Parts: sequence; structure tokens; C-alpha cells
Amino acid sequence: MSKGPAINADLGRPETAEETAARKAASSKAYRSSQTVRNLVAALLVTLAVVLVIVLVVPRGEPVAQKPIDVAGIAADVESSMGGPVIVPETGKFWRVNAAELQSGATVVWEVTLAPAAQDERGFIKLAQAFDADASWAPQRLNGIAPTETIRIGGLEWDVYKPGNAGADANISYAIGTQAGDDYVLLYGSRSADSTAELAESLVPQIRTVTEAR
Repeated sequence: MSKGPAINADLGRPETAEETAARKAASSKAYRSSQTVRNLVAALLVTLAVVLVIVLVVPRGEPVAQKPIDVAGIAADVESSMGGPVIVPETGKFWRVNAAELQSGATVVWEVTLAPAAQDERGFIKLAQAFDADASWAPQRLNGIAPTETIRIGGLEWDVYKPGNAGADANISYAIGTQAGDDYVLLYGSRSADSTAELAESLVPQIRTVTEAR
């Protein structure tokens, strides 16, 4: 005895051919949709895995160290153009040179910027050798501040400037300067008086050389 068409529980009767085709199409669509979601999740996981491998495997280099400034080479060019000696600070282990340049203007200035090499030390000192200048030039670098006294360092007399925190150069707290022949040598910055005096004393032999030459 042959069986009749199966009765659909939801319909309470056998499906028509059209209803069977529609049900199978809906089921197929739902299956494809679920497969698409699974594929997207799988692709995302693969992408994240690749990124993780790149991050872990690819070496990350250290920042490129700043190339040391050839102060002696720059100074030699300045001496050639100015026709006389310039002062070149000995950096040793304590100082590093951040800048060295010849500055043009009404007064030509050879300037070297020094900062402590150690990270736990703070502040800076600028060495400025102003050509054919005297103490009247210094206030141009110190927001008009005039010297308050004189001291002796290395057998030379130095003018003392104390800009404090006034004016545009608030980061300059102390300065000393001395005449070197026709030039005026100024040390100014944010280091202590003792630190500045120590640097000044190391420069005295060169200052005497400039004095004799100019």
C-alpha cells in the first residue's frame, strides 16, 4: 500500500510543490547566510593572527641617535671666515653640544649651546663670542639686563648678570661675561653660578689666546 504525501505539521496538511520549493529555498538561504557569518569571523581571526605575528616577529629598531655635531670642524670654518680664533669648549663626559653656529647681524656672534650629557642633569649654557663687541652688547641677549657685579674666575674679571625670571628670556637665570681682546665672551643659561663658573674657568686659556690674537 503506497503512502500519501507527508503531512506538514505546521500546515496540518500535505505541502504543495510550491510550498516545498519555498521551504527548501528559505532553508538554503539561511544556511548560506550562516556560512557567510562563519567565514567572516574566520577571516577576522586569521587577520588578527597575522597582525599579532607581525608585531611579535618584526624587529622594532631603536630611535636613530642624533649625529654628533662637529664643533671643531665648524669652528675651523668660522676662524677662516672671521680671520681669528674662536673659543671651542671641551665637552668631556659632562657636556654635549646641541648647536654650534655663526650668527650674522649687526654684531656677528659665534655661539655654542651646551647641555649636560646625563639625563638626570638639567639646564643649559650658551657660549657666545661676539666679535668686535664689548659689555654693552650683552644686554641684547639678556633682555636688557645690565651687570650687577664682577667676580674673578681663572684670573680674569667677569661681569655678572642675573636675569632671574623677567622678560622674554625667562629660561635664562644666570650669565657672566668677559672681554677677550676686541671680542666679548658671554656664558648664559639656566645652570647654577658654580656650574657656569666651572665652565668659564675651563675656557680661560682659550680666552687668553683670543685676547692675544685680537
